[in-house]
Amino acid sequence: MKFNSQIMALAAGAFIVASLSACNQSGTNTESGTDSTTMVDETKTPISVTPVADSKAFPGAELAVSAITAAPGASNDSVKLEVKYAVKNFTLTEHTADHNADHMANSAEGQHIHFILDNGPYSALYKPENSVSLKKGSEHYLLSFLSRSYHESIKEPKAYVLKHFKITDDGKYQELPVPADAALFYSRPKGEYKGKDTESLLLDFYLVNTELSASGNKVKAEINDTTITLDKWGPYEIKGAPKGDLKVKLTLVGPDGNEVKGDNTTITREVKLSE
Repeated sequence: MKFNSQIMALAAGAFIVASLSACNQSGTNTESGTDSTTMVDETKTPISVTPVADSKAFPGAELAVSAITAAPGASNDSVKLEVKYAVKNFTLTEHTADHNADHMANSAEGQHIHFILDNGPYSALYKPENSVSLKKGSEHYLLSFLSRSYHESIKEPKAYVLKHFKITDDGKYQELPVPADAALFYSRPKGEYKGKDTESLLLDFYLVNTELSASGNKVKAEINDTTITLDKWGPYEIKGAPKGDLKVKLTLVGPDGNEVKGDNTTITREVKLSE
């Protein structure tokens, strides 16, 4: 009887071991016994927006427009607008030597000028000049500012120029007064980011005729489904953004949280993040 009892115990043990083995083969488990695939599917990394610290300073950097001319364009209803700049205490095409250049999208051509026409996507200028085609009888804003090689704007008092102008019906350049209204211009992120460059995106914008503070004007940043209010003017870093299309909307708001009135106070841009 004792021998039979031992046989029965061994058989029961074998059955239990076999059952456990079959259970373990039905899914991929972590050491704690939790299905790792399920955890990945249910957990989404939130988008974060944090200040960028310790950017290289450029005290005394200056940008000025030395000449603007309008010449006949490619068609009868357009002109070719040529803009020339003067730069002081800043070197175009030089690489910005600081730690932010190591982990953000960095231009291989170095430091440059951001040329922003009518709050559209900027053109990067590595020479102090640019030309664009404009329609006759049109009105425009042109913001230009100096930029580090990784596209962060230089926020020195004389490092930018804002022009408000029109192209007359007969094709002449006519300068207009720059409104005293507060203005917000979008700069980064821009275009398409690939691979490692998707891990950290620079969020940067330019302010004219306003400051930001906890009790005053602020910038509301809507990044996909994440909204954050910024009360300090400076560069920020976006992390945790998913691959695919990223929608970024910036709005200048007053102390009451409502959009500030003006010609340039809200901008929406889409960028793409890919492997």
